Amino acid sequence: MSRIGKLPVQIPQGVKVSTTDNLVTVEGPKGKLTQDFQPEVAFEVKDDKVIVGIKNDSKRSHAFHGLYRQLVRNMITGVSVGFTRSLLINGVGYRAEVKGEILFLNLGFSTQIEYYISNDITISCEGTNKITVSGIDKQKVGQTCAEIRSLRPPEPYKGKGIKYEEETIRRKIGKSGIK
Repeated sequence: MSRIGKLPVQIPQGVKVSTTDNLVTVEGPKGKLTQDFQPEVAFEVKDDKVIVGIKNDSKRSHAFHGLYRQLVRNMITGVSVGFTRSLLINGVGYRAEVKGEILFLNLGFSTQIEYYISNDITISCEGTNKITVSGIDKQKVGQTCAEIRSLRPPEPYKGKGIKYEEETIRRKIGKSGIK
């Protein structure tokens, strides 16, 4: 039995969890999320907790046990609190700004990069070098940040590029001028 999967998930005030045949729906003040699940896993909503169980003792059902518990926990956190991730831009002349539904990035290329923001993600810029991505779906927030970071990943010599706020770039020593 999964150590993570057997822990119950607490449902906060104002969040409603419901299950149908193979679909879990979580509704809260920030929105609504749905997740389909495998038939080897069973969900039980009691009082203010969600308990994830397995239907048989196969290796496959044990693998899904902890996975679906964490997915439901992330859904509950997303519709009640939300997820936020920050990116920092480092480099001379590198900057970002949001106009409407488009994120404009100047990253040292000959043209300006336009990143189109999806409807369920919110992107804001603090100053010209900090991008904040927020939303209710943890996977979409992380994927959006990864796509923006991949436009100009940080390089190890001067640290120029886009990095996560909590990320540390391992710096390399440049060429030495020994003659």
